[in-house]
Amino acid sequence: MEEIDIAVVGAGPAGLRAAEVVAGMGRKVTVFEGKPSVGRKFLVAGRGGLNITHGEPFETFITRYEGGSHWEEILREFDADALRDWCHGLGIETFQATSGRVYPKVLKGASILRAWLARLKTLAVEIRPGCLWKELLPGNILCFQDQDQVRAKAVIFALGGGSWPRTGSDGGWLEKFQEMGIGCAPLQSSNCGWECEWPPQILAEAEGLPIKNLRLNVGRASVLGELLITRYGLEGGAIYALGSKLRAMKEPAVTIDFKPTFSEAELLEKLRGIEGNLLEGATRRWTLSVPARAVLSRKNYPSAESLAAEVKSCRIALLRPRPLAEAISSAGGVLWNELNEQLMLLKHPGIFICGEMIDWDAPTGGYLLQGAFATGSRAGKGAVAFSG
Repeated sequence: MEEIDIAVVGAGPAGLRAAEVVAGMGRKVTVFEGKPSVGRKFLVAGRGGLNITHGEPFETFITRYEGGSHWEEILREFDADALRDWCHGLGIETFQATSGRVYPKVLKGASILRAWLARLKTLAVEIRPGCLWKELLPGNILCFQDQDQVRAKAVIFALGGGSWPRTGSDGGWLEKFQEMGIGCAPLQSSNCGWECEWPPQILAEAEGLPIKNLRLNVGRASVLGELLITRYGLEGGAIYALGSKLRAMKEPAVTIDFKPTFSEAELLEKLRGIEGNLLEGATRRWTLSVPARAVLSRKNYPSAESLAAEVKSCRIALLRPRPLAEAISSAGGVLWNELNEQLMLLKHPGIFICGEMIDWDAPTGGYLLQGAFATGSRAGKGAVAFSG
């Protein structure tokens, strides 16, 4: 059996960051990846422009993370500025957009991954692709599909959640961890679209069109943003941000304020003296978009007051989130009470967990990658400290 120093299982952002931290502290680290190449989910995330973190004040930033009492400490240890500095250390400049989102100037993930892998090589990090983990035996012994076994002084698992399974992040580890006696929450779709039943006429007019500058409400929670009308329901950053609230509802529903900058009274004033079809007149005077008008056309309006009330509070009942394989991220995973502050399993000393394997949730906007890097950093330091 091969004896190694510290093992990392999974070569996504969290795993590679953990390996980088371990190697930077002078230890020998070996990364095992089930797929033929590394960083696959990182590359998929960067196809449309890699949003690495967010530049909002830290006090607001930490409120985006749900689950776990250690988040503030973990994020203070490796915050948004630290992640930007990390990029700069690779020779890649970053910029903050007007939305607060932070991007690398190269925009795509491939350039960052190439520079990152070059740095890991200089740190003597060994990466072994095509090593699919199958089992963990007592004594920190890792078993792989090809029957190879490796014993490590410490092991860091970074196998991802259940979203984007084609990248290797398929959640297949969950059952194995439960068999090890580790408490885990079921993996659920997060940052995903939600299904609802659209009348055919709405889809004929609005499928594929965005509704911009709206306020979306779920209970007492609300966000400003936009939504996309799809054949199955709703997509977009606004509904992603409220996904955890929707999952907690027995009968999920959203309420849309199509004109958040106007009160009902102001909207009614704009309709004064209108004749004929109320919705057609309101479309002109309120400058309603085509998809907004289509959604509002579900009902008949006997008065201007009823239309104004609907524009400010349009309730749409939802059926279910889209399948996990379509989600940007997943909620669920290893419960926080199974981990100590260094992200080590209490029932299995020397085994550390990071990234999306842990039961946490955050919206898109840079928070997901930040969480992966921050937990990877914490687990890497913890593994070094544990193993001497």
